[in-house]
Formats: sequence, structure tokens, C-alpha cells
Amino acid sequence: MSRWVCWTHTDDERDSPNKRRPKRQPLPGNLERIEHRYEIDSGLCSKGHVLKRIGEEISEQLDCEPARFFVHRHIRGKYVCACCQTVLAAPLPAQLVDKGIPAPDLMAQVIVAKHDDHLPAYRQEEIYARSGVCIPRSSIATWIGIGGVWLQPLADAIRTALLAQPVLHADETPVAELKPGAGKTHRAYVWVYRSACQPLVVYDYRGSRAGEHAREFLRGWSGTLVVDDFSGYKALFAGGAIREAGCWAHARRKFFEAHKLTGSALAAQALERIGELYRIEQDLRDLDPEERLRRRHQDTQPRLQALHAWMLEHRARLAKADATARAIDYTLGRWAALSVFATDAAVPIDNNAAERAVRPIALGRKNWLFVGSRQAGERAAALMTLIESAKLCGLDPWAYLKDVFTKLPTWPNSRLGELLPHNWAKSNAPALST
Repeated sequence: MSRWVCWTHTDDERDSPNKRRPKRQPLPGNLERIEHRYEIDSGLCSKGHVLKRIGEEISEQLDCEPARFFVHRHIRGKYVCACCQTVLAAPLPAQLVDKGIPAPDLMAQVIVAKHDDHLPAYRQEEIYARSGVCIPRSSIATWIGIGGVWLQPLADAIRTALLAQPVLHADETPVAELKPGAGKTHRAYVWVYRSACQPLVVYDYRGSRAGEHAREFLRGWSGTLVVDDFSGYKALFAGGAIREAGCWAHARRKFFEAHKLTGSALAAQALERIGELYRIEQDLRDLDPEERLRRRHQDTQPRLQALHAWMLEHRARLAKADATARAIDYTLGRWAALSVFATDAAVPIDNNAAERAVRPIALGRKNWLFVGSRQAGERAAALMTLIESAKLCGLDPWAYLKDVFTKLPTWPNSRLGELLPHNWAKSNAPALST
């Protein structure tokens, strides 16, 4: 199915009259160009003089066409042996769905439409009907489930690769799960784990927000875990194998809310001091780990010490109920975890990477509203793991899944790692650059 590129502005850019209009980006060079040529008919100027062609003026428009469906006809020659009375036919290639309709491209399409474009099955049904193809929503849902089964081994392999990383982010977000036969929903959770330095993210579907789910997922792992202040993670840090790193974005948010509520000058000063930490991190983003750590020792640690002393000094003068006092109390209570990044080059300053990984779930549930069962939630988590890991690698998830679905029916298990997004991106780099 055809896919096309579009350009959008952020809400801030679109809504704010004071924002400068973004510069129009050039149209991608890999798109097909259909040329329309125009020439002056007479070849003469208005005074009758002969015109000399000196070049061309070129302008471009972006166009698209709706999804295009086509049918693969598999025609197998049949042969008979007159002596043995045996009929033989050439074998069909291995299929994703035995005797089913969807080719790899279509299987990738319905999955990406559901879990990246957030289109429920009934809306996909309506869209495809406009192209003259009737695909019942029940069939779409079935295909998505089958795709999840095929991709589960890859999702498991991403989990294994993730748990080999020394620094991870974690976050969680609720989803509604339909209760069997009751017509009601209960709150389940998707737990998100992301590597701090590799394009790996895993979505783990669980029935609740209980901390036991994080402990089960991370059983046997040791390293640094970047989290917010949710109590469900606390038991992980008791044994010493896992070190807690805090999130300065959460701490900053407390002061932002205090300033918004009260206009506190102290909260504004805290925001400026925290902003200095972020400005330093911006400068360190592209440095190698050794140089990043040196700069954190040189630039970040003195500012952290000064910020800590400043908070202690001003906290003593504030009432307990003061909004800025509550922000200071939160930050001081998390100080050990918030300071970890300054002593380890591999640890980021905040947990924003995990929060970004949660957003597709938050956006999706506004559209598909709930998951139909525990199994459906687990399948969706596996699909999100593949799609979002592919996007972290800079891949078009549809192109990636199309190729994976084409290969999987005959792909040996011993080479499964080659199909993981980060490895697939390397082996397909020449094709991606054309």
C-alpha cells in the first residue's frame, strides 16, 4: 500500500501569532517526480524578436494518491503421472496466515495503522471501503492478533537485549481492559522500559500497577534505573543490585507549578538554577562518555552543591504549607537519586525518554478506548515494542514490518537477531539511504 510524506507544525507553532513561520522544508528526493513541461508557443517577444532559451524555472507541488490495493495471484502448475496416477503441484510459498488473504504488506499496514496511527479496526474498515475493498473489522482484529503471535519472539529478543543494558528508564500508564462477559472494564497497566543509550524499548502489559510487576520484569538485572517517585519501584533498590536515579523534569515541574500558582520569586530562582543544569547537559549531548563525565564534575557538581545549599537555606524560612516549600521538600527528599547523573556519564538527567515512550499509549487509548482481553493487551505490547524500537532506529515501521513479515515464515530461529530493528537498520542501510 502506498504511503506518503506530509509536513505539520506543532501546536505551539500553529497557534502562537508571535512564532515565526517555519521555513518550508524541501520535498524528499526519493519521491517520484512527474514532469509537466511548459514552453512559450510563439518563440517571439511582444515586439516580434526571436527568443533565446536560457534555462528553466522549476517549482514543485506535493501530491498523493489514496491507498492502492492489488491482488497477488498464485498460479501453480499441476501435473499428473499417467503411470502412477499421481497429481503434483508446485508448493506455495510459506504464508503468514494459512489460506488467508493478507500479504505481508497488508499485514504490516493494519498493524501500523492500529498501533502507530492509532486507527481502530472499525475506522480502518471504513477507510479501506473507500477504495472498494471490504475488510470486516473482525478480520482486521484477527490479523493484528496473528501478527502479534509472529512478532512475539522478536519482542522477547528485544527484551533480552534491553536487559543487557546498564542504564534503563521505566514508567507506566493505565489502559482499560474489557472484563469477559461483563461489558465493563477494569484498569490494567502498560509498563515501559527503555534503554538510556540504545534504541531499545519494551512494553510490558500487566493487570495492575503493583510493584511486583517491575520486580518480575527486572529479576536478575543489575544497573541504574531512572524513575520518578512512584512507590512501586522502591523495593527494587533495597537489595543494592539496582541503583535509583531520579528525574529532574519531575522536580522542575514542582517548582513550575508553584510559580504558576503563587508567582513565587523563589520558585522562579529554582527554575533558573535547574535550567542551568539542563543547559550544561545540552552542551554535553554529543561528547564521548569520558569527556561528559569530566564536564559534569567540573560544571554540574558545583551547581548541584550550590542548589542544595540554597534550598536548605530558604526552606528554613518557609511555612510547611507553602507551595515552594513543598517543591523544595520533594527535591531534597529525592536528592540522592537526583544527584546520580552527575557522577555517571551513562545516566541521563531525567526520565523524559520513558515519558516519550509512554505517549503513544496515551494517544492510542483516546482512539481505541480499551483492549478486549488480557491476551489482546499482551499482543499489543509486543507490537508496540517492535514499532517503537523501529522508530527509535529511524525506521519507517511499515517498511520494517513488511520486510520482517516477508521473511519470518522461512527465517531460521538461529538468525532471529538479524531481524531486530537495530540490526535490521544496519543491514538495510544502503536501501534506506536511496
